[in-house]
Amino acid sequence: MTTRSPKPAAQLGPAAANIFAVNERMNQLLLEHLDPAAWKSKPPAKSPGNTRTIAAIFTHMHNVRTKWIRLTAPHLKVPPQLNRARCTPEQARAALAESAARCAQMLAEALGGGEGRVEKFLRDGWAQPWPVGPEMLCYMIAHEAHHRGQVCMLAHQLGFPLPTAVASGLWNWEKLCKQCEAPESPHGRGPVPGDPDGSPGCAS
Repeated sequence: MTTRSPKPAAQLGPAAANIFAVNERMNQLLLEHLDPAAWKSKPPAKSPGNTRTIAAIFTHMHNVRTKWIRLTAPHLKVPPQLNRARCTPEQARAALAESAARCAQMLAEALGGGEGRVEKFLRDGWAQPWPVGPEMLCYMIAHEAHHRGQVCMLAHQLGFPLPTAVASGLWNWEKLCKQCEAPESPHGRGPVPGDPDGSPGCAS
């Protein structure tokens, strides 16, 4: 990782939290429309070895988030991990919403206004720490987008393709942001994602 200024622009924090909220809305959109029969269905025989089920993919996404939080922002409450063998779609939706709120809070603190509590991004115990910056957000989004692509592909291969409107809706950021927008507060905008009210939505 290239050496960079340790203090990113303060205005990047709220924007990064909002972007991650939209990212989470994409996950929730897939879970809302995924056929329950596809949840733990075995991948097609022609798939590469050790291919995860859709249930395993979503539990992995949540569990990786908890690792990011635990290693990067240990002062935040780390959500409990999920067991991919027993997790239901409803449990995955709730857990992902919780871990998304904590990740949004971590990003808001790391990229502006966090009083120095998040100084490095650790994506894994074996990995070298990165200075906090846009790379942190890009890595997190890229990881989740990769796995959303796997979910869409597996659902199609299993015979449970997602509706076209859902697949195309993943690219409609304007609509997604409005869907996760928080209600107006007395101060004229919605709460920052990760605030105590638990809202993971876009600040208005």
